[in-house]
Amino acid sequence: MDYLIRLKRRELSLICHQTGHICILLGLLMLIPIIVAIIYNETRFILPFLYSSGISILIGFSLYRIFKGEVEFSLKSAMVFSAIIWLVVCALGALPYYFSGQLNYLDAYFEAMSGFTTTGFSMFPNLDNVPYTIHFWRGFTQWIGGIGIIVLALSFLSSSGSTIMRLYLAEGRDERILPSIKHTVKIILYIYLIYTGISIILFLMAGMPLFDSIFYSFTALSTGGFAIYNDSIGHYHSLWIEIAAMVVMFLGATNFALHYTILRGRWREYFKDIETKVAYSFLIFGTVVVAIFLHPSYGPASLRYSIFQVVSALTTTGFQTVSGAQILTQWMGLGIFMLIIFMIAGAGSCSTGGGMKWLRLGLMAKGIYWEIRSFLLPERARVPTMIHHVTDMVVDDKLLKLTGLFVFNYLLIYAVSVIVLLFYYPNIGGVLFEVASAMGNVGLTSGLMTSTSPTVTKLVFILDFWVGRLEIWPVLLSVTIAMNMLRRTLKRRSKT
Repeated sequence: MDYLIRLKRRELSLICHQTGHICILLGLLMLIPIIVAIIYNETRFILPFLYSSGISILIGFSLYRIFKGEVEFSLKSAMVFSAIIWLVVCALGALPYYFSGQLNYLDAYFEAMSGFTTTGFSMFPNLDNVPYTIHFWRGFTQWIGGIGIIVLALSFLSSSGSTIMRLYLAEGRDERILPSIKHTVKIILYIYLIYTGISIILFLMAGMPLFDSIFYSFTALSTGGFAIYNDSIGHYHSLWIEIAAMVVMFLGATNFALHYTILRGRWREYFKDIETKVAYSFLIFGTVVVAIFLHPSYGPASLRYSIFQVVSALTTTGFQTVSGAQILTQWMGLGIFMLIIFMIAGAGSCSTGGGMKWLRLGLMAKGIYWEIRSFLLPERARVPTMIHHVTDMVVDDKLLKLTGLFVFNYLLIYAVSVIVLLFYYPNIGGVLFEVASAMGNVGLTSGLMTSTSPTVTKLVFILDFWVGRLEIWPVLLSVTIAMNMLRRTLKRRSKT
């Protein structure tokens, strides 16, 4: 049994070899913000990005040359690689913040992890004063993280079909648009690029300046939620910008396979899909309830504020039109509770969003219905277990079991994170809100987590970002293998 929970030497070599590929790609992407630095005359940021790019490429080239990729990924090694690569990419992605003197390294790592996992919490104490070049890198990390680091890499790397399939599954995606995973990955990238262009046009038409339109297209489509100003989207006081943002947020939170189906002319599938039914049920119910329980000072505008924050939470984006202080003091108990529920619920599967995902919640609800119905029918009667998700899909006991286990693990990690933060913050409502936002990769904040927060709380949030983005299983597997390797090492040392 012991050999099942450890990696072979050749698998470790393969992980390091492929990590080299990703580091080289990241190093090349780090050169893009230099263009922004030149355009906006922020030449002091050229060297920090050159240094960061050079370090990333050097590390990547060294790993690529020293270690060999002689075997193919198994699902186990692919999941470990997926968990490790996010840690490595964030460690390198933090370097521009650190070398430019904008943040200390821990806060820089926090910012990078929040960016690449499309979460949206920020360590910058005053976003209004952040330079254009740094803002661009913040938005760009979310755009990269939205499509997925591995998915982006697979669009350019040549690998075998089985390796691509396992890496694709390891990053939390299990749906194919086309029979070939390689072609599926390319279709996802094409759709993402097209929607990025459409998003920029929408924001420009709504009245945003060009740089802001590009930045918010990156962070809205990726459902990331980073903002240029301290008051997020609320800075513009524009209904049209809020409408444009909600449209783009829903684009990002919708399953890419469903997008492909709609773009091919089968638009009716959108309304038949179980995820659409779950999402709009939450949206309508949540908007009405939150609007009713908003502070009377909002008056007739309560519906406007309610629908925007519900969409932001439900798509796991994290844009705000109200401040953190207002959320805690004016949104009453039920308003905050509904936002917590929606942040945990998350977005669509195979989308840029986080959380539990609409599909899992739909499956859980259907599973409960099927179980109750089985009690009412004769003992020999068979209850049909089928849902419509892009196509008709038969649900078996194994899928329901995996869904239930995921939900249990998600809530368990959420509870543990809440307990740890309560040692530092006695505000139970604020802690429940912030941790739900962190694990769901949302970024909505009540103002609890800042650059002055204790180191332990920052580390807990970094872990929550990571676990939430990878959908738990790769992290649990990697931790189990790491603990097993540590146990075996200590056992060997004790014998000597």
